Amino acid sequence: MFEKVLGIEERFEAINEEMARVAEDYQRVAELAQERANLEPIVTAYRQYRSLLEQIEQAESLQDSEDEEMRELAEAELASLRPQQEKLEQRLKAMLLPRDPRDKRNVIMEIRAGTGGDEATLFAADLFRMYSRYAEGRGWQVDVLSQNETGVGGFKEIVFIVKGKNAFSRLKYESGVHRVQRVPQTEAQGRIHTSTATVAVLAEADEVEIDIPENEVRMEVFRAGGAGGQHVQKNATAVRLIHEPTGIVVQCQDERSQLQNRVRAMSILRARLYEIAIDEQQSAEDELRRSQVGSGERSEKIRTYNFPQSRVTDHRIGKSSHNLPAVLDGDLDAFVDELATQEEAERLQAAQE
Repeated sequence: MFEKVLGIEERFEAINEEMARVAEDYQRVAELAQERANLEPIVTAYRQYRSLLEQIEQAESLQDSEDEEMRELAEAELASLRPQQEKLEQRLKAMLLPRDPRDKRNVIMEIRAGTGGDEATLFAADLFRMYSRYAEGRGWQVDVLSQNETGVGGFKEIVFIVKGKNAFSRLKYESGVHRVQRVPQTEAQGRIHTSTATVAVLAEADEVEIDIPENEVRMEVFRAGGAGGQHVQKNATAVRLIHEPTGIVVQCQDERSQLQNRVRAMSILRARLYEIAIDEQQSAEDELRRSQVGSGERSEKIRTYNFPQSRVTDHRIGKSSHNLPAVLDGDLDAFVDELATQEEAERLQAAQE
């Protein structure tokens, strides 16, 4: 591990020297600054660790002192420093783990109403608002790519892109089945109903990475319509793409032109194919990895939103929040932070086996 960190530190210093030499080449300086920013947290942690080892060595040298008070001070200092050493070692190991190649990408999210009829579509709308508010709080941009509204104000399906720094690294844990327990407004007897919605999180892919031959995609056009079939357009601007090799179907109808809808549909198709490629790669490299948190498996219930008890429970980590309104208003970091910590611990364990 430390040989690798030493190499990173050497590269960090070389970058600093090169930045000083090419100060007038703004493009090169920008490239170097980005690389430096990626390495700096590791170098800083390593230097803290090295300083800590020096303190431990000094304290150990005093353990054999003839001065009893000095020996006691040394023991007390070692009792404080050694846990810090272990903590920093774990932190460095985690920093050196290969990162998910999708972490820095923008995100395409798909929310679909599941079981529960109109109540499920309303819950899908609640989830869309929750993610929109979460994105807003982090300074990210949200653009709707496609939506299928219902007459009650919900969504049978809504697809949107979240653009922002490290968006995928935070939102990837949201993939799965979300369950809501509440009394619908239409329920006269006050009975609690259970409904579900599924969330898919896809990393946006570049055209260069995912090349889709034209002969593999069949395009159909149709007239776009609003909620409940209202406001049907006279011209056929809506687009449906069928990827023949995989059977994936994507459709977009929210833009005014057929070309714009096709561009958006292609971006969704590209993201889905990119996820398939990543999943296959991860499966080949490490079958265990796919079964862990963040693997993208969508067959299991991951979170329950219980309105009567104002409780949100994430079943993967056994964590609950008793402030449901705050969570639905985008306060997701407590869940995301713990899910990220659990994933990191599991990756560390897998790397050591």
